[in-house]
Amino acid sequence: MKVSPITISKATICNIAFLLLFKTFFGQQNFSFDEVLNKNTLLKNVSANKTKYKLQIIYTQINRDSFGTPNFKNYTYNVDSTTYFYCASLVKLPCSIMALEKLNELQIDKNTIMFTDSAYTCQHSVKSDTTNINGYPSIAQYIKRMLLVSDNHAYGRVYEFLGVDYLHHRLFNLGYKNMRIVHRFDGGCKGIEHITTNPVSFYSSDLKLISHQKQQTSKNTYTNPIGTVKIGKAYIDAKNKKIQKPKDFTEMNYISLQNIHSVLQRLVFNEYSPKSYRYNLSTSDQEFLLKYLTLYPRESKYPTYSNTYFDSYKKYFIYGDSKKQITNENISITNIVGQSYGFMIDCAYIKNKKENIEFMLSAVIYANDDGVINDGKYEYNTIALPFLAELGRQIYDFELKRN
Repeated sequence: MKVSPITISKATICNIAFLLLFKTFFGQQNFSFDEVLNKNTLLKNVSANKTKYKLQIIYTQINRDSFGTPNFKNYTYNVDSTTYFYCASLVKLPCSIMALEKLNELQIDKNTIMFTDSAYTCQHSVKSDTTNINGYPSIAQYIKRMLLVSDNHAYGRVYEFLGVDYLHHRLFNLGYKNMRIVHRFDGGCKGIEHITTNPVSFYSSDLKLISHQKQQTSKNTYTNPIGTVKIGKAYIDAKNKKIQKPKDFTEMNYISLQNIHSVLQRLVFNEYSPKSYRYNLSTSDQEFLLKYLTLYPRESKYPTYSNTYFDSYKKYFIYGDSKKQITNENISITNIVGQSYGFMIDCAYIKNKKENIEFMLSAVIYANDDGVINDGKYEYNTIALPFLAELGRQIYDFELKRN
């Protein structure tokens, strides 16, 4: 039997060639954490021991349509909200946002002079701030100090202005029902002292009283959403004595990696969030927060910082393993970090306008080989920072190749 030859039109050939080209080009865009974490010896070693290092990662691809509306695609690695990590300075971001919201409710400008009084044990009276151009404290100045160099004193004053009940009521309304922010970073405070917050007053530039807030004690109890939490095999107590049992973190602050990732994402893309979940911030407020989450300490005036605060002081991704000045002006990193008790966390929105790149990356790692909490012997510089920096570089390189 004679078989007729198959005739293929030029259009069909072009279509097949295009599909093959499409598959070849776009097939390289598929993302895999396993692939990324195998590209480097340190990444491979940490991921192979992800339980030991309590490793969690979230990577969000951002694609915009022709109208500029962002679409998000999340990739997660070993993420588990029931695996506790100490959130440390991450609390400074939601507190900064809530403080500006509360000021808007009170119709008080963020630069207004704020005096903090002392009316109870473990409270401090604060009526000056030498880092400010006018020499007085304000919510704006405290937020700058928190976001630029993670200032703990500034956090305490903002936490006191908010009050524990107000803070959690707002967090719950925004959908963050499992967040717990219930203590300052003042080591001397205990129990009820943490949830009893100072009287606060606002004054005009000629020091006339505008508003006064009384001392507040939380009326509600905010328990840890994942129950009892104990970490390590031993810890050093306040008297520098080694206690041979795990440290109890049950009554300390708690934020999951998913929550802090979401908090920053909503701030960057506030206008695209559902209306009920948008922050009550003006455009000026939003720009103010994003500016000071992005700046290097050397770029700030009032407060002004010395060379002690190098560019990567709180830019762990991409640059964290170097103290050299960052010279790439195209890359901006808008982020919040946490570091304490062996935990290191970075939550970042990374952008390069020139390369048309934008993505989000959050990760937590625990570097405490000896298992002793509070002994100051953590592998921040040998494990945690090199890991986070390399992870950031690998994801950034992937984004450069992604269409």
